Amino acid sequence: MRTIKMLLMAAFTILSVSLFAQDPTPKPEKMEKEKKEKASYSCPMHADEVSDKPGKCSKCNMDLVKAKKEKKHYSCPMHPEEVSAKPGKCSKCNMDLVKMKKDKKEYSCPMHPDEASDKPGKCAKCGMDMKKKDDHSGHNH
Repeated sequence: MRTIKMLLMAAFTILSVSLFAQDPTPKPEKMEKEKKEKASYSCPMHADEVSDKPGKCSKCNMDLVKAKKEKKHYSCPMHPEEVSAKPGKCSKCNMDLVKMKKDKKEYSCPMHPDEASDKPGKCAKCGMDMKKKDDHSGHNH
C-alpha cells in the first residue's frame, strides 16, 4: 500500500510540474502571424508593415492603407511558377514576390507597373494617376 501511495505521489508531482512548467506567453512567430491575420492596414511600399488601425509606416512614414478584402496573388519575377496568396520571398532565389497582373486590368501606374486597376485612379504606392495601358504591338491606329 505504501508503494502505491509513493507512485501516486510521484505521478501527481510530475503532472503538476509539467503543467506549470509550460510557458504561457505566445511565441514571437505566432504573435507576428496573428498580427498579420487581423491587420487591416498596411504600407503600400513595405508589405511587412501592418497594423490593425490607421497610422504611418515606421520605415518610410507613408500612410498605412486599408487592406482590400480580395485575395491578392503574388509570384516571383524570375520563377513564375512560384506563387503565393501573400507577399513574401521566392523559395528558389529569395527575390520579393510581386503582384500578378490580371488581364482585365486596363490601367496601371507609369512608375509601378505592378499597380494595376480596372478603372482610372491613383497609384497606391506613389499617388500618380493610373494610365490606360497602350497597345504594345507597335502599330499606329
